[in-house]
Amino acid sequence: MGLSNILFVMVLLLSGAASLKSQAYFNETGELPCHFTNSQNLSLDELVIFWQDQDNLVLYELYRGQEKPHNVNSKYMGRTSFDQATWTLRLHNVQIKDKGSYQCFIHHKGPHGLVPIHQMSSDLSLLANFSQPEINLLTNHTENSVINLTCSSTQGYPEPQRMYMLLNTKNSTTEHDADMKKSQNNITELYNVSIRVSLPIPPETNVSIVCVLQLEPSKTLLFSLPCNIDAKPPVQPPVPDHILWIAALLVTVVVVCGMVSFVTLRKRKKKQPGPSNECGETIKMNRKASEQTKNRAEVHERSDDAQCDVNILKTASDDNSTTDF
Repeated sequence: MGLSNILFVMVLLLSGAASLKSQAYFNETGELPCHFTNSQNLSLDELVIFWQDQDNLVLYELYRGQEKPHNVNSKYMGRTSFDQATWTLRLHNVQIKDKGSYQCFIHHKGPHGLVPIHQMSSDLSLLANFSQPEINLLTNHTENSVINLTCSSTQGYPEPQRMYMLLNTKNSTTEHDADMKKSQNNITELYNVSIRVSLPIPPETNVSIVCVLQLEPSKTLLFSLPCNIDAKPPVQPPVPDHILWIAALLVTVVVVCGMVSFVTLRKRKKKQPGPSNECGETIKMNRKASEQTKNRAEVHERSDDAQCDVNILKTASDDNSTTDF
């Protein structure tokens, strides 16, 4: 009986066996267990062990202790390693296309040929971590108390369940749903997702916006960094035009009056002598008058002295005349 016939018989006989769930991350290592107890303590030289996928492609074969790479499909060549201690096959550098069902088979090589003694199925699922969601503002200011923004996350698997925004204020938190757009890479099969939303922003309070990505199947939530928007200062009512004109006119009048007063004071200061000059002129005039008075007094005194001398001379002459007679 050929190997393909044996595999077909084993699948029919053991198709009802329970499958184990196994999970691996993209580009890392997945494990395909076999859980063989080996109660008879058989050596590897007596066994034939191999794994195949859901398409019956062989991942690995160990024939009586010797690996048989020529039986391995090229898709898995160089990507597997067998752990003899745990009877587990490790599949390295797993890709999204590696997800699916796998079976391990163990046969005993006896005198009458191969005898199946153990078989196990396992389902391998794949995960790829999405990047942290990132918020981008489409405009750097709010228009009519509404802000437009996008959120995106890349390189993840499987397709996420939901993407939405949380708008947080001091007193409340509200959810804002949006249609999630997705694209899948043809080679890696990884997803990129994004949403676009317009959010009402109360201008009188501070706001924090967070983007949330809800993953499948674990319902894990990924949160973006918060996008914070500060409250706007209250808008003052516009001043009526006539008040602005009156204020401008008053300012102009005050400035002109100030300039006129300043010029007038400067002119007065230049034309009028100061107090010290006036006092000096008065002192000079008083000195001059005093000197003129003194001169007149001296003249008058000399005149009186001359008159006195004339009188004396006259008297003496009169006396001499009297004596001679």
